[in-house]
Amino acid sequence: MIQLKDVTKRFGPQVVLDGVNLVVEKNSVTTIVGASGEGKSVLLSIMIGLEPPDTGEIMIDGENIVGMKESQLDKIRRRFGVLFQEGALFDYLTVGQNVAFPIREHLKLPEKEIQDIVMEKLASVGLLGEEDKTPEQLSGGMRKRAALARALALEPDIVFFDEPTTGLDPVTSTVIFNLILKTHLERPVTYVLVSHDVKSALEYSDVVMMMYRGKILAQGAPSVIKNDPGHPILRFMEGAFGASLAMR
Repeated sequence: MIQLKDVTKRFGPQVVLDGVNLVVEKNSVTTIVGASGEGKSVLLSIMIGLEPPDTGEIMIDGENIVGMKESQLDKIRRRFGVLFQEGALFDYLTVGQNVAFPIREHLKLPEKEIQDIVMEKLASVGLLGEEDKTPEQLSGGMRKRAALARALALEPDIVFFDEPTTGLDPVTSTVIFNLILKTHLERPVTYVLVSHDVKSALEYSDVVMMMYRGKILAQGAPSVIKNDPGHPILRFMEGAFGASLAMR
């Protein structure tokens, strides 16, 4: 579903992505892990088409989106759902209006149909009955759930998650990861997560990839990673890369 070929990105003298190559299989749950500042969120922005790479190809379902006109890119983006790091809910809209926003923006549907979709999506994330509240009236975990409902509103083929559990306590983080897994089981499309939580990634993903110094250093299925004590992803989780990262 997604393939990156030799993707590079600089911001001034800083090399953020240094020849990234990766493949995300259709309908899989793929998590990209790594320390802060390794370029994970930039990589996600490039896959979504919000940021152009300096060089390389980004193939979405066989189409290279690099250099596409904005009108063409918009058609591709309509196939995406995105859960941003802070949720990015509109404070001036209710929860129900937030979920309805992309539906109204992209689909010409009768109001009753829109409301039916909103209720269905809110029910899927356990927020039925909260539709008239504003984001400020919700807990952090509930805001994430509302953002997930909005990300799923257009029945996307690919859903991107940028640090979906940032700022949440461990119990709420587990609830969010379970919810992500539940929604994927209900409608198994392609999920791509960026996360610092390696332990959870190994529980909920089909494939885990690790970014280090602007490249995909290692990847594999959790069952393979867990059975290899020397695997770089396990070493990263145990803090083995901490010293070298601090010295950079």
